[in-house]
Amino acid sequence: MMKLSEVPKRVKNFPQGRAYKRLRKILFGMKFTDGLFYKVSVYALLISLSYIYLYPVLYMVTGSFMTMEDIIDVAVQWIPSSLNFVNYQIVFSEIGYFSTLFDAVYLAIVPAISATVSAALVGYGFAKFDFPFKKLLFILMIMTFIVPPQITMLPMFRMFSQYNLLGSIRAFVYPAILSNGLNAAIFILIFFQFFRMVPKSLIESAELDGANAFTIFIRIIIPLAVPSIIIVFLFSFVWYYNETYLSGLYLRGSDLLSLPLRIDQYISNFTSIYPEGSPARERMQAVKLAGNVLTLLPLLTLYFFTQRYFVESIDRTGITGE
Repeated sequence: MMKLSEVPKRVKNFPQGRAYKRLRKILFGMKFTDGLFYKVSVYALLISLSYIYLYPVLYMVTGSFMTMEDIIDVAVQWIPSSLNFVNYQIVFSEIGYFSTLFDAVYLAIVPAISATVSAALVGYGFAKFDFPFKKLLFILMIMTFIVPPQITMLPMFRMFSQYNLLGSIRAFVYPAILSNGLNAAIFILIFFQFFRMVPKSLIESAELDGANAFTIFIRIIIPLAVPSIIIVFLFSFVWYYNETYLSGLYLRGSDLLSLPLRIDQYISNFTSIYPEGSPARERMQAVKLAGNVLTLLPLLTLYFFTQRYFVESIDRTGITGE
């Protein structure tokens, strides 16, 4: 007579038991993370999140090729009836895309370089030097990121007006030089985190060789900080390039405008001529979408050529993007 203790062992040898084990191994794997169920769940989550982010981009790209008839026709939702490049021609000819793009890059690259240099100096000072009220100043530096720029907008505007900085790129360059530009606290934290990992013995050996603080920073620290410099410059460039609120405030009345502001200016001047609900006003929505695509294109090109350096910089500096 078969004992009860032998039942599980014999059941495992049945074909149904082996099929169950094989199915469970396929679904859940050996450590659950290598199973089919886990992989399907992860890919489903990633596809859902990517759709949330890609939906506006897809809508912008498809809408930029639509004609006036496609915009009015409620049956046309995503795919235009034909490829229409008139909207892009308007952006190139009427708005002056290349000259405006040059101004936008100029408005972004000069403050970005200034912010990178100043953030490196301040971050190195906080990481490697001891001075009075160091912790208090560090906390105040962090608070500059917590405070929204809308709160400091009015006093900054009045101060720039007193010093004749309005309508000039100096309204962005001078604060960047003084480590008070757009999101300067984040850049200082990136350099601060990186410089803390530099061995102290490396700096002490350079001091024994007779190098002063400035020589150590230029010849030793800066070559080591190339990953941090790349990521800070890229972030700063993108933020200054996309900035519209402060640019519209500080550059009011100036011919030097960013690309999004120039497109909005043209759209508002054109639509002010026509009454609400006219086909011409509807047409300008497609032109604005085409302008947004062309505004995004330089950033995508920049990221395409610097993707490898960007990913390596994030890995080596520990920035998660949160």
